[in-house]
Amino acid sequence: MSLPDPAAGNVVLVTGASSGIGAELARQLGSIGHDLVLVARRRERLEELAEEIALAGGGAATVMAADLADATQRRRVITEAQAQGRRVVGLCNNAGFGSYGRVLELEATHEAEMVAVNVVAVHELTLAFLPAMVGRGTGAILNVASIAAFQPVPGMATYAATKAFVQSFSEALHAELAGTGVSCTTLSPGPVPTEFGQRAGAGEAQTSIPDFTMVAAGDVAEEAIRGMVRGRRSVVPGTVTKALAAGGRLVPRTVLLPATLRTLRSAGRR
Repeated sequence: MSLPDPAAGNVVLVTGASSGIGAELARQLGSIGHDLVLVARRRERLEELAEEIALAGGGAATVMAADLADATQRRRVITEAQAQGRRVVGLCNNAGFGSYGRVLELEATHEAEMVAVNVVAVHELTLAFLPAMVGRGTGAILNVASIAAFQPVPGMATYAATKAFVQSFSEALHAELAGTGVSCTTLSPGPVPTEFGQRAGAGEAQTSIPDFTMVAAGDVAEEAIRGMVRGRRSVVPGTVTKALAAGGRLVPRTVLLPATLRTLRSAGRR
């Protein structure tokens, strides 16, 4: 077991907790008694979620509004999470966002902020809380990648590259942690009905995705938490997603890249 049982003074920190998979991770972790630190930009949503968890009889939740694209705010999250004698025994690096379009036509500042949230924040928070976990001999990290991590994705070039970093870093870290009592689990979901597509500017393309490929955020969170508890290296929720992930690894780039680009252009036109 990697994620320890709930105990006084122990907390699980969840980033991107205001919606989607992050909110479901918080609900389900809270429902089994874990105290939480909830991080996202939208304080009002976090407060509503913390109240919901409390009313359902779950663990206590501390709300921390922060933009993880900002280095100063990332440092504040780390400092405050470690304050008051709390032990961060679980870390869910879920915060992230994407963009849709040709890189040269997208706003450079927005792309850089994506790298800061999807890559730099994951790296910094992991390295900040990992030493204490290893020192205690127990702890679990969940880093949220994506099915996009398994291949380059024209039309979402920066996003796919950031998730490839998360996957590669996290799987290597999991191997390095063998025998420490601490694990790093990579979560690689496929299509999930959340706000992600609208924020990425791919709302129309997202509506063209067949329903049978979708996995509900609650189901994704359930599999992810099970993976954290068991100390698994990787979680890929859904049969279709597993098949797509395997295809992304095996299909030659000379075939995959043009086919992906045609699919995205077609979806964008619809």
